[in-house]
Amino acid sequence: MKFRVTGSLHNSGLFLSLIASAMLLQGCMDPVNGDESEDETEGALAIPVEAAIVSSADMAAFYTGTATLEADEQAVVVSQITGVVLKLNAEEGDFVEVGQVLASVETDRYALEVERANATLKRLQTDFQRKKELFAKKLVSTEDFERVNAEFEAQKAAYDLAKLDLAYTRIKAPISGYISERMIRVGNLVTVHQPVFNITSYDPLLAVLHVPERELSVLSKGLQVSMTVDAWPGETFSGEVIRISPVIDPNTGTFRVTAQITDHGQMLKPGLFGRAEILYDLHQDVPIIPRSAVITEDEMSHVFVINEEGSASRRTIQLGFEVKGQIEVVDGLAKGETVVTAGKGSLSEGTRVEVVGKDKDPTPGV
Repeated sequence: MKFRVTGSLHNSGLFLSLIASAMLLQGCMDPVNGDESEDETEGALAIPVEAAIVSSADMAAFYTGTATLEADEQAVVVSQITGVVLKLNAEEGDFVEVGQVLASVETDRYALEVERANATLKRLQTDFQRKKELFAKKLVSTEDFERVNAEFEAQKAAYDLAKLDLAYTRIKAPISGYISERMIRVGNLVTVHQPVFNITSYDPLLAVLHVPERELSVLSKGLQVSMTVDAWPGETFSGEVIRISPVIDPNTGTFRVTAQITDHGQMLKPGLFGRAEILYDLHQDVPIIPRSAVITEDEMSHVFVINEEGSASRRTIQLGFEVKGQIEVVDGLAKGETVVTAGKGSLSEGTRVEVVGKDKDPTPGV
């Protein structure tokens, strides 16, 4: 009996010892588990976002449009006489100077006309001098003297016309430029006013843009223009606006803007298609942010700004020019502040955030 009591007490003491040990172990582990739960709670509240630092740069405003290059000067050369072409001195693609002989037409008949007109002129000149002397002595009537004088003057004009026709047997370039088309051959009979050559001047070339009427107030003569053409990828040609039409086309709602484009290396040709940019304003050293940071609601623009404690606050801003994915901030941000660029949809005022990506230099290449 004594053995059984002693055994029961012994078993009870062992059980109580196990319970005490378990409670002690649980007490030691509770603070640790409590800290981990608290950290997990705090981690869940930090929303991962991408961000960018507000930088500064020069922001330019451009109007961009397409245009086909046109020649500033071009001329259709026509024959001033009738005759057979004897010689060609210029071919398509040749550059010619103003006054250069392009072709020669038969001269024999026109040379003979000059000789005949000159002979008649000399005879009438002798007759005029004799009549003039007699008229001074009042030996001929006024009517007779005036008739001889008129014949002499008319023959001088006929002689000049004959010389002019002879000169026209040499067809000359009225402007400097390239022969863009030859329309005659040796042996062809050309007639008066028949087109024989086309001459096109390549420098300067004109880019004519049809611009929407809303841009009328910002464009003006003298603005800088840069142009690229499909034929020369990677090349940029400069120029300036030389003409602006004051008339709006009622059918298209556009007006004509003509820019003079300067060629370099004789690369440009009339008819080339290209894209022109007209620089009409420039803001220097202004705050800029990526376009992806901006939230637009009800015609208002906002961003989420991250403070030093890691919280995001919503802020209203005013925007300016946009270039290559970067946008000017006219009011509401300062250089060096950090704005959220991705993950904005999960944020509200005061939300804790964790930045997982940051663009430190969003400066556009302008």
